[in-house]
Amino acid sequence: MARSALIDRRSFMAAAGAAFLSALPDRQLMALTRADAVYAAGFRAPDGSYGIATATERGEIVARIALPARAHGLATCQATGRCAAFARRPGTFAMIFDAVLAKPVTIIHTPPERHFYGHGKFSPDGHLLYASENHFAENRGVIGVYDARNDFARIGELDAYGIGTHDMSVSDDGTRLIIANGGIATHPDFGRTKLNLDEMQPSLVLVDAQSGALVQKHSLPPALSRLSTRHIDLADKGRIWFACQYEGSRNDHPPLTGYFAEGDDIQFIDLPEPVTEALGHYIGAIAVNRRENIVGLASPKGGTLLLLNSRTGAIIGQRKIQDAAGVAPATGTIAASSYGGLLAQTISPLAWDQHLVRL
Repeated sequence: MARSALIDRRSFMAAAGAAFLSALPDRQLMALTRADAVYAAGFRAPDGSYGIATATERGEIVARIALPARAHGLATCQATGRCAAFARRPGTFAMIFDAVLAKPVTIIHTPPERHFYGHGKFSPDGHLLYASENHFAENRGVIGVYDARNDFARIGELDAYGIGTHDMSVSDDGTRLIIANGGIATHPDFGRTKLNLDEMQPSLVLVDAQSGALVQKHSLPPALSRLSTRHIDLADKGRIWFACQYEGSRNDHPPLTGYFAEGDDIQFIDLPEPVTEALGHYIGAIAVNRRENIVGLASPKGGTLLLLNSRTGAIIGQRKIQDAAGVAPATGTIAASSYGGLLAQTISPLAWDQHLVRL
C-alpha cells in the first residue's frame, strides 16, 4: 500500500497534539511512542458497553471512546483525519470522530424507513461521506450521501441497484462507487432474520459517484445465488477484491473470494476444498496490503486467517486464529484481530468487533 494512504506514528502524534499526549497514562504513551502504526476497531467491553479503541501494531490500546450501541465497520478519511463508525444492522446511527478519539463527536441518523448496513466510505477529498443503507420499506439498497462540510447533513441518496447492500468503497479517483449487494432481504421488524434465502440476489456493482448511473453490474449466476457478496477492498490498477459468505449446504464447496475491475468479468479464486472448509463457508472481513500485494481474509466461524497474492490469487499463508475478526494492512503482512481480544501479539480485555482499520 502506498505510504500516502497510511498515517504513521509520527504523523498520528503530530495530529494528536500535546494536550492529547499529556492526558495519556504513562503506559499508553510509552506504547504509542514505540509504535510504527496505529489501528482502530469497535469493541465490546467486559461490562457490555461498546466503543471504539485505537491500538498499536502490537495490539497495545492507546485510547478509547464510547459508542451509543454496537458498531460494525469504520471509514477513515486521509484528507481530514476524521473517522466514521457505522451501526450494525439494523442500527440507525453513525458516529464521526477524529483519529485520536478526542471530543467532540458528531452523531448522525438515517431518515425514516432506512437503516445503516454497517459500512461506508469518505470521498477522496473528504467532502462527502457515503453509507450503505437499507430502504426497508421498498426492500432495496441505497447509498446515503452526507455532506462532511456541513455537519454531515444528509443531502441525498443513490440507488445501489440491489438488495442487502453491505460493504462499499470509492475508487481512488472518486468517480466510482463500488458496492457489494449481499442479496439478502431483511426488515427491522424481524430483527436480523434473513427473509429470502431461497430467492437471494447477490451482486457486485459500479455506480457513477456524481450522477448515480449504473456503470456495471455483476449478478451472480443461479448456481451461486446463495453466495452473499459481502465485503470488498481495492488493490492496484483498479482491481477490486471481494469476499463472500455462503448460505447454502455445508456439503457444497463454493468459491468464497475473487476479483474484478471495471469492464472485466468476475474472476473467482478456486481454493482447495480443505481451505474452503477451514473458512467455514464464511469470510467476515477482507483487506488488501497494496505495498506487499497481499489480500487478507478472516473467518470467525472457521477461526482462520488466509493470505493470498493480490496479483495471482495464489495462497501465500494460512493461520488458525480462534474467532478471527478484523484484518488490515501491516508492515510486510496483514494484521488480524479477534472477538477474544487478540490483536497482533496482545490479548486485551476488549472483544474486538468484526472490522479493523489502519489509520
